[in-house]
Amino acid sequence: MQKELKIINPATEEILKVVPCDSEASIQEKFKKAKAAQKIWSKKSLIERLECLRKFSIFLDEKKDMLSRTLSLEVGKPLQQSLNELKGASARIHYFLENSEKYLKEEMVFEALGRIEKTVYEPLGVVVNVSAWNYPYLVGVNVFVPALIAGNAVLYKPSEYATLTGLHIAEMLYESGVPQDVFSCVIGDGTQGGYLTSLPIDGVFFTGSVGTGKRIHQNLAGRLLVCGFELGGKDPVYVCEDVDLKKTVPAVSDGVFYNNGQSCCSVERLYVAASIYDDFVKIIVEEVKTYKMGDPLVSGVYLGPLTRAAQRQVLSLQVEDALKKSATLLHGGKNVSGLGYYFEATVLTDVNHTMSVMREESFGPIIGIQKVFSDEQAIELMNDTNYGLTAGVYSKDQSRAEKILQAINAGSVYWNCCDRVSPYLPWSGRQDSGLGSTLSHIGIRTFVRPKACHWISAI
Repeated sequence: MQKELKIINPATEEILKVVPCDSEASIQEKFKKAKAAQKIWSKKSLIERLECLRKFSIFLDEKKDMLSRTLSLEVGKPLQQSLNELKGASARIHYFLENSEKYLKEEMVFEALGRIEKTVYEPLGVVVNVSAWNYPYLVGVNVFVPALIAGNAVLYKPSEYATLTGLHIAEMLYESGVPQDVFSCVIGDGTQGGYLTSLPIDGVFFTGSVGTGKRIHQNLAGRLLVCGFELGGKDPVYVCEDVDLKKTVPAVSDGVFYNNGQSCCSVERLYVAASIYDDFVKIIVEEVKTYKMGDPLVSGVYLGPLTRAAQRQVLSLQVEDALKKSATLLHGGKNVSGLGYYFEATVLTDVNHTMSVMREESFGPIIGIQKVFSDEQAIELMNDTNYGLTAGVYSKDQSRAEKILQAINAGSVYWNCCDRVSPYLPWSGRQDSGLGSTLSHIGIRTFVRPKACHWISAI
């Protein structure tokens, strides 16, 4: 009997759709076809491949109303935030379209005395892309767009929590001219993802939890594959005493609570200079009280439901642990009664690093705020983590901020901003936050192998 996947609306707990899952046999067949199709796809000119992805970008805009509604229904993201995600995905695709030719063309590095030395870039082959639910478009295009442009075939497994969006992505790519065997959409959960990574593929790119990422990496340890892992974060921000609180607090708060805190680079730890601590806390609580929670399809809603029901228990336990260890709860802290996976926006103060809320990934609308007395203490606390995705400093003094951020072990650092990604810069994590890079020219060349060519004309 074929396994089925129930797509549940996290705002109402209603079943949106039931879709059949792939079996081992169907995945094996998709891989077999992808392997053959990749050879043909890679022989197409780069211009032809770029044109397919250009059409895909156009469809993202033309169909944005339908696509954003689907995204909001299945992951609970407020509608405006879904539209923002589609706009951001288009911007990233534009970067790849404008820069791939420059970074994929052959490079002549030496030519003299009958000798030519050049580098050419060849596709990896068939790659697996196990994607995420929190930003299925943004996370997805980081991988499958440059992979397809470079001439690879992609076995794409959307998260089981963003399956309908994954199917929309596949349909638009086919409509754009990408052959179905070149981009195969695999439906299912971790079972299907596990089987995909067991195939004789040429690369694995995974976005998700640290635990799952480490298991995949361990399973691949005996195989010399190209791998990319975008995992979790416990991202800190340090607010110095010289900031304008009226401008800084709303920006930092948005970095905490945007998309319900369900972002890899959401701010999850706040360190505030002692002299402004009380004022900062007062203003952020006032800010959080203005956030409207409710149906993500309703205009003005800022906080929808959590995507996964189980995450409510994770957040509840973090609040319970913090309060047992003498933290102060100033707002929120509990599940919202009724249908839907809603959890109140939560602000905790008087926190420290014995508390799970300051050490373990929350991935929800919760923040702990700790008072600090020096830049040196802030640096020590910001680095006291197993993660290393992003970190930010708010200060009027650029040189001071740069000095602090130079001491932070993180893949991305921010001065007077947070929770942002640019296609022009590499996106990478350190320690438990990941392995490898996407975006920027590095992210384009992630999906190719360099070949060194030595030509001697006179013998």
